[in-house]
Parts: sequence; C-alpha cells; structure tokens
Amino acid sequence: MMRAPVFCVVLAFICHSHGLQIQNPLHWSKRFQENVLLDPSTCMSRTEQPQVSANSHNFSVHIRMPGVVPAGSDTYLCIAFPVPTSRDAYIVDFIPHATMDTVHHMLLFGCQTPISTNSYWDCGGAQGTCEDEPSIMYAWARNAQPTKLPKDVGFKVGKNSEMPYFVLQIHYGDFSAFRDHHRDCSGLTLTMTSKPQPFTAGIYLLMSVGTVILPGKRVTNADIACDYRSYPIHPFAFRTHTHQLGKVVSGYRIRDGKWSLIGRQSPQLPQAFYPANKDVDMKYGDTIAARCMFTGEGRTTKTRIGATSADEMCNFYIMYYMDSKHAIPYMNCMETGSKELFQHIPAEASVPIIVSPEHLNSLMHMGHSTDRQDKSLLLDTNKAELVLDQDLHLEQVSAWPQSPLQLGQVSGLARDSDSNLVIFHRGDHYWGDDSFNSQARYQQRSLGPIQQSTILVVDPSKGNILKASGRNMFYMPHGITTDEENNYWVTDVALHQVLKVSSDGRDRTLVALGEAFTPGSDNNHFCKPTDVAVDTKTGNIFVSDGYCNARILKFSAEGRYLSEWGAGSSDRRRRIPFRIPHSLVFLPDRQEVCVADRENGRIQCFIAETGEFVKEIKKEEFGGKVFAITYKLAGDGGLIFAVNGESPYRSAPVSGFVINYSTKNVLDTFSPTTKEFKMPHDIVETGDGSVFVGDAVSKSVFKFTTEKLHRSVKKAGIEVQELQEVETFVQTKVRPEHNTSKTTTIQQKHTVEQQPQPQEEEEKENKKNASKPNREGGVLPVVITTLLLIPLLVIISIGALVCWRRNKRFEVKTEPNSVGGILGKIRGKAVGSLNLGNFFASHKGYSRQGFDQLNTEGSDQERNDEDSSDSENEEYSALPPPQSSS
Repeated sequence: MMRAPVFCVVLAFICHSHGLQIQNPLHWSKRFQENVLLDPSTCMSRTEQPQVSANSHNFSVHIRMPGVVPAGSDTYLCIAFPVPTSRDAYIVDFIPHATMDTVHHMLLFGCQTPISTNSYWDCGGAQGTCEDEPSIMYAWARNAQPTKLPKDVGFKVGKNSEMPYFVLQIHYGDFSAFRDHHRDCSGLTLTMTSKPQPFTAGIYLLMSVGTVILPGKRVTNADIACDYRSYPIHPFAFRTHTHQLGKVVSGYRIRDGKWSLIGRQSPQLPQAFYPANKDVDMKYGDTIAARCMFTGEGRTTKTRIGATSADEMCNFYIMYYMDSKHAIPYMNCMETGSKELFQHIPAEASVPIIVSPEHLNSLMHMGHSTDRQDKSLLLDTNKAELVLDQDLHLEQVSAWPQSPLQLGQVSGLARDSDSNLVIFHRGDHYWGDDSFNSQARYQQRSLGPIQQSTILVVDPSKGNILKASGRNMFYMPHGITTDEENNYWVTDVALHQVLKVSSDGRDRTLVALGEAFTPGSDNNHFCKPTDVAVDTKTGNIFVSDGYCNARILKFSAEGRYLSEWGAGSSDRRRRIPFRIPHSLVFLPDRQEVCVADRENGRIQCFIAETGEFVKEIKKEEFGGKVFAITYKLAGDGGLIFAVNGESPYRSAPVSGFVINYSTKNVLDTFSPTTKEFKMPHDIVETGDGSVFVGDAVSKSVFKFTTEKLHRSVKKAGIEVQELQEVETFVQTKVRPEHNTSKTTTIQQKHTVEQQPQPQEEEEKENKKNASKPNREGGVLPVVITTLLLIPLLVIISIGALVCWRRNKRFEVKTEPNSVGGILGKIRGKAVGSLNLGNFFASHKGYSRQGFDQLNTEGSDQERNDEDSSDSENEEYSALPPPQSSS
C-alpha cells in the first residue's frame, strides 16, 4: 500500500526537476530565446517590442557584445547602436547582463557620432568612444544592480537630444576569465518609452584634478566647489570614488551660508549610487561643494590624481532630475574650493568612516556566484521582482516569546557577543511620583534592592531565558550595554551610579562610578544617569547624565574621567541644551556617539574623540520625543533604529523608525500588531535583522523582523509564494507545535501584591494586562490533515501524467543548477562602479588621449578581494517631499 504514494512522490520530484525547463510552451519559448541570446552568433544588439497593448509607447533595446574574446587583460571594447526611433525617446530603466567574473565594468554613452558603426572596436586607446564629446548615462561594475530611476524621470536620447547613438564600452579586466575559451555576450537591456517624461535625468560630477597627497601626512583634503547657475535640480542619488587612500567623501549644497548634506560615504565601501538627501534641491545662486579626505600614511612618495592604482582620484557624483523644459543632462565642477569657504564645512566631512576587513569580506560574498550557467539567468532580470533592502518593512513576530517572560518595567535592552538579547527590568519596583524628592534623592530605600533577577539573557529566536543575574543589586534600573568582554555597563537612577557588572552570574561589581544615592553634577557624581555607550576600539565609555544634568561624560575603561560636553548645533547661536539625554549608541564605523535627546525630539551625533558636534536628525514623525536609539552598520551608510513616545502637544503615533544615517531619511516605521506601544523605552538590533523594543508600561519586549513570511511577489499575473511561507503553513496546519520544554532554571514569583500603579514623572504606568487562553484542539489537526492529503494525492497523480506527456513531446536537456528557477534570477546585493572614459576629453588641461586612459575607477590592478565587495540596490523617490524639520 505504501509503494504507490512513494512512487508518486518520487515521480513528482523528477517531473518538477524537468518542469523547471518545460513547464509550458510559453515558458519553453522564453528559455529558447535566452539560449539564443547566449549563442555568440546571435547575441548581437537588437530591439525587441514586448507584448503590450497597441497604444503602448514602451519598448526595449538590447545592446550586447557579439561574442567577443578580448586580446588580453585591461582590454576596452566598444559597440555602437542607433537609437531605434526617429523621434525622441527616454530611458527609464537599465538592466545589466554581465558578471564580475568576466567584466570589470560597463559604461553606456550617448553621442552624436560614434567612432565606428561597424561591429565592435578597441576603444581603450586613441580612438576612444565618440567623435564628439560622449555623455555618460549608465555605469555597471561588480555585479551591481541597476540604479532605479524615479517615476516620470528618464534620460533623453534621440534626434533633438543630439544623442542618436548609444555606445557601450566594456572593460575586460582579467583575461584569465577566458581560459575556458568562451565568447562574451555581455551587455544591457534598456527599457525605453517614446512618451515624453516630465523630468529629465542627468549627472553632475565634482572632481578634483590637482590634489597632491604628501607622504606620511595624516590628513589631506581635496576640496571642490562651484556656483550653480542654472534651473533647479533635484538630486536623488549620489556616489563617491577614490582609490586606496580615500577615507570619506562628502557632498553639500551651500545656501545662505548654510551647508546641507547631499550624501556622505566611505569610498572603501561599495561604490554604488546611494539615496541622496531628499530635502536638498539646488537652484540658481547655490554653491555645490565636495570634500575628499585622504591619508598619506604608508606612502613614501607624493600621490597625485592619475589613472593607476598608485595614483588617486576624488569624485563625487550627483544623479539628479530637473524639469524637461529646462533640462541640462550633464554638468561638472572641477574648481578648487577656497579655504575661506571650507572653513565652515561640517565636521563630519573630516571624520573618516572606518571600514573593517571583516565587513568588506562579508559584503564581498553576498549574492556572488561563480557558476556561469546560473548567471545566464540574469538575461531576464527585468521579468523578476527585485526586493530592495530599504523597502523591507519591519513586522512584529507575534509568536515571540514562545513562553511568557515574567518582567517588571523594561528599562533597557542590549546584545551580547553571542547575539543574545539582554533585558534589564525593574522587577517589583516602580518609578512613581513619590520615588524622588525635589532634590532628586530616592525616597524608597526602605524597600531594599530588587530581589528578582533584573538582568535576563534571552534566546532571540524563541525567547527562552538562558541565564539570569542582578539580584539584590539595583533599586531603579535604567540603561544597559555590553562591552567587548561581555560585561554589563548599567545605570541606576536611584543609586545615581554607573556600574560595570560581570556577566558570569556571580553579580560582581567591577567598576562603580558615582556615589550611591547621592546626586551631583561634578566629575564624580551623576544625577539620574540614563545610559552608557562603549567605544569598541578604546574601551572608553560615554554616559548620558540625563534627568538633572544635561550632559554626556566620557570615561576611560577603568573609570577615569576624561571629558564632558552638552548639546551641539550647526549654528552655535541657536544652540539648544539637552532635555533628558535618554539613550546613547556608539557608531564603530564612524567613531561617533549619538544621543536620543528625549524631550527635544531629536538625535544628535558627536565625534567620540573630541565631543565635536556632527549632525542632528529631527523629524516631524518623531512627534517631539525620541526615547531610544540603536545602530546597525550597513552598506548604505548605516541605519539608526529609534522609538519615540507619547507627547501631549503632538499627534504623531508612538512607533519605531528606521533611519538612513547619511541622508537622515526615514526608511520605515513599525509598530506592534498584537497590542500597541505604551512607552517603548529601549531598542536593540541583534545582528540577524531582528529588532527588539522594550516597553516600560506594558512590561513587554516586542520582536520585529524583515522576513516577509506571509507575503508573495506578483509579477505579470504570476504569484510566487516564498518557500518559507509554505513550509510554515504546512507545519502549522498539519503538525501543530506543542512546547514540551519548560524553563525551570529561572522561575520567579512576585511576592509583593500588585497595587494601583502611580503616575511617574518619567513613565506613566499602564494597568492593562490582558491574556488570552490557548486552546488546543485534538480533532482539528486530523480534519485538516485529511483535507490536505486528498487533493495532494490528486495533484501528484495529475502532475505525473503531465510530466510524462511533456517529456514525450519536448526533448529538452536539463541544465545544471536549473533548480533555481525564478529565484535564481534575483541577484543579491552588489556594488556599482563608474568610469568616465573620455567624458571630459575636451576640458582644459587634458588631452583627448589622456582622458581615454584616465579611469575614474582606477586601473584593474587595484582590485583585490577586500575591494571586491557588494552593495545594495536602492530605489529612489520621484518628486521632492516637503521640507522636514531636520
């Protein structure tokens, strides 16, 4: 009786494997077209009209190398292709068909007269790309995803634009990629429309041409600035580039003496286009400026701007759009900025962004595959839905924790070195109106310390308690963080102390700062300190001395006082003091400390070494309060996670926020689905994409994740459910999970009877504590299992029959690694790259031949494993939003 079902399952699996190749005649036809494109004899450039309605203006252009083999390493080959319409047309999307194993980078130019219109030619020497000055439109490198243009924006080509030809330039870096004697058909697909676009895209390049970096000199700045003398433009993406000596590149708009950041990034990170600050546009009379910060340490001779890896470059690209009636598609600035102007540049432009080799290596391996046949699936990535990191929405994991956590007011969260969640809570103690007198002295010492374990280490995946400590140590816990040795740095607002506590379960106090129960404002006293941040490099600690003293103090790892500072402002005359600096986070890649200035509703960041003000993030969405922040290193400049709180003066909802550090844009907001936030008091990210929020009033910890287990991707009428969703559904319906394990190590009972919770000056208690009984049905799983198995057997039988008939009709060989299906078409995060070629061939001081040889990305010789990193593809908003309060 068991043989038939087993046979059906095996047969269905075999059919599925073949079915990935011959699912239906239409699918087979598409696969046939892909294989044709891979044939060197048929992968010439061509125009393809997609299956759309008769009145559609859209079409696609495929520009491909005709099965070429480069003569050697560092070969540049070009091919020209006419714009396939006598009218003007607009490029609205670029889709690359290449792999970094073969192609170092690709550039697409527009020009009036290409060097040749016959086949391909070597364009790495004196010939170049175009007879006239070429205009760069697109660049690709290192498996980069395309830069997504906003809606209603396009690059204009055609007769009236004076760009009737495309020229595709491909740099083949390493000839060893052709050891297998294959012929290359790399290229681009351009999604185009003949429908006029309201906005025209363009590129503005700021480039230093005369910088000299002295050997051994720690800091050399290359400054570029030009007055803007044209119609308004709206930046939507930026990109930085230097070679190995560059530490940070920043671009700004200067208006009425105020510097506004367009974008800032380490050029050692993936050099892709990243979202620009949406709040910054440019108009006539503005100044556009950029700074590249270099170091000459390790060099024994002068380093100049040049083409080789031993030389340097300083480029800041702005991708923008402007009204089509006044469109200027390409602009540049190569003027050296005056020293007087750059005396006022924000301090962040001179703060290097630290990039660890481990981070580069982790990025390098993301989405990278060496299988050539699997990469061929990139030919139709325009038919796949690419999910962007900044589009991922944090959603609550309602089933976490699996077992209830017995918590008091949750005041602090942290992550230990094993990426476990650390919870700091107040047990049976509450902060009420009578907890402190007018001199900030704690009035409930007679209650004694909290008897429960106030520090819980919790498994972030299931919520099980792994270990507990902190009994009989604290009176009113507040903030917690961990250091490199996994010790806890905590604050207690009742003790007015900062304590370093061992995490070995022995509850040892290793360092004590401040005098117990004694508030003060000198170097040896605190007054209700709120949080601690630890410098992961030096071990120094930073304390937000929050409720009484509006300051941040810096101490050595041993507890020696070093310095302190208050609030900062880009305009010193409008400097606003802190109003409860409530939460701190250290940014290891930037060597900065950021603070959640709670009652001012803002986030401020400072240079950790000096305390100098760097930037402020203040948004209307915060509603006037920011309770807590944390930070995650990311390829796009880092992410700040924040939570706000209720404000009596504003109507903004209590939510969590994901903020791009560089652009200050809010990428996402999130909140619980099971019950609302009451007072989210702290937030932490555990490294795997999970974000936890501790709520003081509801005495809960919420877990959020970006895993879209219940979502599907719909494209061209086909719905592709994620495998994890299906697996979760089957496990839930067919085999319900019963939690048979019990955590018996830590079982605490509150011996103090629950009383009506008093109103606090900091936190208003919420009395609601609703619980829903869990009902387990014994009959329901059996019924569901039966209902699922019957149609399953029918489907398997039908599938076996269809498989047999298709195998008879189509004799198609299975390709290796074909099991990737549509998922194989979705590439991981990758890095962009850009090469000017002869973009500035006609500018003074540079010969035509010289600029053909001068790559803005440097030579192929500088590429190494650490530099071959990947990045994120970004999608940008179309029109400029209203000015925010930042």
